[in-house]
Amino acid sequence: MAEIIRSIRGMNDILPEKTPYWQAVETALKEVLTGYGYQEIRFPIVEKTELFCRSIGEVTDIVEKEMYTFADRNGDNLTLRPEGTAGCVRAAMQNGMLNQTQRLWYMGPMFRHERPQKGRYRQFHQLGVEAYGFSGPDIDAEMILMTARLWKKLGLKGISLQINSLGSIEARLAYREVLISYFEANKETLDEDSQRRLHTNPLRILDSKNPEMQALNEAAPKLLDHLDEVSKQEFEALCQNLDDAGLSYEINPRLVRGLDYYGKTVFEWVTDHLGSQGTVCAGGRYDGLVEQLGGKGATAIGFAIGLDRLIALLEAMNSLPKIEKIDAYLVAVGEQASKQSLQLAETLRDQIPGLKLITHCGGGSFKSQFKRADRSGARWTLILGDDEVAKKVIGVKTMETGEQETISWEALTTYLTQ
Repeated sequence: MAEIIRSIRGMNDILPEKTPYWQAVETALKEVLTGYGYQEIRFPIVEKTELFCRSIGEVTDIVEKEMYTFADRNGDNLTLRPEGTAGCVRAAMQNGMLNQTQRLWYMGPMFRHERPQKGRYRQFHQLGVEAYGFSGPDIDAEMILMTARLWKKLGLKGISLQINSLGSIEARLAYREVLISYFEANKETLDEDSQRRLHTNPLRILDSKNPEMQALNEAAPKLLDHLDEVSKQEFEALCQNLDDAGLSYEINPRLVRGLDYYGKTVFEWVTDHLGSQGTVCAGGRYDGLVEQLGGKGATAIGFAIGLDRLIALLEAMNSLPKIEKIDAYLVAVGEQASKQSLQLAETLRDQIPGLKLITHCGGGSFKSQFKRADRSGARWTLILGDDEVAKKVIGVKTMETGEQETISWEALTTYLTQ
């Protein structure tokens, strides 16, 4: 017997007992986004590798270690998308969408070659939201308030908001030199990753998860103390908007985000219910990315929600959405009953929009069919035999009480919609 082919490590199946929760969460997210006027955009999961190198940054873990990159038969260097913002910007530029404001969202799989662990997979799923052509801070506030409404819609608690400002490019470059000087003076304390980033991406050192780096990072110069005046005013206005809305937040001066294209506002929603993988939603402004990718400069802001982590968090907090049960399971035994069951089921579906009805297929005794009906969790079991077909009636058993009665075919629709 041939060996069973198994899935790739870190690329997981989502089975039927779990998919209803995903569908319910996805539906709730879409409803909130639509309510704010955001429209869905769909773009490929494969892009030219250059797109991610130019947008994310050459000296990042994603580009250096984690991208699934390959050459196709034409010799083009291609990459499975590790995140969605770059592809969304590329699609908006290519299709002439940036000559007016845009509110967009997308949903789908992303890919990173990293060590799989709970909440961190090689194929993971994200909701991404982007807005183009808006200068802050009102759109910044809308984005954050919208995420808060998403959590409210899902009944999610135990999640907190952290915000920061990275300032303008000029302010960040000046701060970069201050930070390099600080870390060089403490070079013997830096771990291997931090030493590698010291002259290429020193802000990422602040985001280190190494416990031995925490004291050094806590004492580092704060970016908020080196902001340009415009960024400072916009950040203060953002905080005021959040205060006016009654939304709690923490200003985290070490929050820098892991991608090079961010500037000014950055934010994360975090939890301590998922161990080390505590970031559920993250985003910020990236006003320079469009120009960086060859387009005419445009303001932009966005965020992404890790759906795998969001589902895991809802499950950990016993807050998964309630799933609607099957309404009815139709069992049929006998030649005429088996033939009639399919026609009767189609008639019921025509007459009762949204009816969740399973028609038994594949034959079997009443006993075996009743077992399947019970396992389905249906509210009613509909019982059809050849005698019932001859009389144009059907047995209806209410599974919760065990009560059973006989109903005419004409009265069945009314009975099931009561």
